[in-house]
This record gives sequence, C-alpha cells and structure tokens, in this order.
Amino acid sequence: MMRDLFRGGLFRGRQTPADMWVRCGKCQELTYTREWEGNFKVCQRCSYHSVLSTQERVDLLLDPESFAELDAKMRSGDPLHFEPEGRESYRAKLERETAKSGLADACAYGRGTLEGIPVVLAVLDMAFFVGSMGSVVGEKITRACELARDERRPLVICSASGGARQQEGVVALLQMAKTAAAVRRLGESRMPYISILTDPTLAGVTASFATLGDCIIAEPGAVIGFAGPRIIEQATGEKLPPNADTAEFQLGHGMVDLVIPRRELRETVAKLIRLHLDATARRQERELDGQQVRQSVPAGELVAAG
Repeated sequence: MMRDLFRGGLFRGRQTPADMWVRCGKCQELTYTREWEGNFKVCQRCSYHSVLSTQERVDLLLDPESFAELDAKMRSGDPLHFEPEGRESYRAKLERETAKSGLADACAYGRGTLEGIPVVLAVLDMAFFVGSMGSVVGEKITRACELARDERRPLVICSASGGARQQEGVVALLQMAKTAAAVRRLGESRMPYISILTDPTLAGVTASFATLGDCIIAEPGAVIGFAGPRIIEQATGEKLPPNADTAEFQLGHGMVDLVIPRRELRETVAKLIRLHLDATARRQERELDGQQVRQSVPAGELVAAG
C-alpha cells in the first residue's frame, strides 16, 4: 500500500523526515516508524521480529524504571594480546565497538521487577561484537546466576549471540563451562531460570547457558543452533532440512519449549515464574510437614509403621 502511495505521487514534492518510515528486514514492507515501534519492532505484515537493544529488552520485560544495572563498567581485557599481522588488534577493535555501540560489552545484568516479581535480568546485545561471549559476558552471566541464587530471585536471560569471541581464544571457550556450572548451582537452589532465545542465538552461547533454562522460550523465526546451515553442510556434506535452524523447527524437535510472540512475552514469563514459585512453595510445605510428623512420632513407632 505504501509503495502505491509513493508511485502515485501522493508524496511527490513533499519533504518527509528520513526516519518517518521503516522497511521490514524480511518482507520489505514500509511501516510508520511510530507504529513499528509501538508493535515492539514486529512487522504487522509478516510478523518478522527485528533485533532489540538492551534497553528495549528491559522496557519490554520489566516494570518501568525498576532495572538497576550492576557492573556496568566491566570491560574485556586482551588476555592473549591478540594482534595478528596485517589485521586490526583486538584492543583497537574493542575501542571501535564501544564507540559504535555505546556499550561497554555485549552483556548487561541487574535487578528489576517483572509484574511486581523481583527478578534478575541479563541481556545480550548484538550491537557489541555481534553479541559474542568473551570473559566479560561469561563473568556477568555467572554473577547474574549467583545473584539470583543468593537473593532468591528468579533469573531471566535474553540471549542473542554469534557465539564465543574468537579473539579471546580458550578464555572465551572456558566461559561455556563457567556459565553452565553457575546455572547448575542456581538449579540446586530451586530458583527458576527462564531462557529467552532471540535472533540469532548460535554456537557457544547455545551450547552453554542459553539452553540450560528450566523453560526455554524462543521468539518466532529466531535462528537457533550451534552453527549455520552452510557451515554444517560444508563440514558434513549433508543437506539440512528446510528451516532447520529456526525456532519453530527446534520447537518441533524438543530443543525449545515454547515459541512466543514478543507482544505476549512479558505475560508468559511472569506466568511461568509464578507457577514455578508456587510449585516450589508447595513442595517446601510438604517437606516441612513431613519433618514435623517425623519429629512428633517416636522413632520406634516410625519403624513399626514402616
């Protein structure tokens, strides 16, 4: 429709703001920027979910002005002194990524509330180094898990990443084990962890904390997997099924629990957290009742009853 208006000359000779329209990255449909943003950056024609920034993720999920970020100034070092001949050094690239994105690194985490429920939220941002996981991302995810465990808060992580950061080599790869261990300790405390996979979630992030949640939610159409189809086909010589790297395919094969449109995400996450907390509370009550019964009945009678 918008194309027809332009072709028909309705806007001919008029000056329109450059940011008045946005073009869908999938179907190329033109939409008013205000309408697009009001629909959480989801195309109303094809339902394509565009990438969100950290602040947009916070605004989408948490109660207004409830987010308190922690360790915001934490930055990656250059543990391997990565400076290959003829290429940009890692340190210089970090400075360029910070200047371009305005972010200190690819992950932000902190406390907040979601429909009044105190939670810990961590968000990966594709704007910094393609959301890649280096030492800072691994440390922040680990600290988010520890904070959730220590303060008895549910954990929500929104992943968007191209994988482990190559410039940090084995240091980046070790973050997979580090974050997986932190998630396991959180699980032992019986606090829920909701993992939200957005477009794209790949490689080392997929192979570690992103797919270890108590409930794994994906946004519609999100690319999810370890490697892209082209790389897999080159490595194995096998042609993958159509759309094998999409959220819908992963849902059908058990890797993802739910595929939820962005508009329903906040309500769904809150409902899941409440269900988990209620179930945990009932279990604790049953355990407490059992302990009280055992304490009130002499040991001999318990043996006889058994």
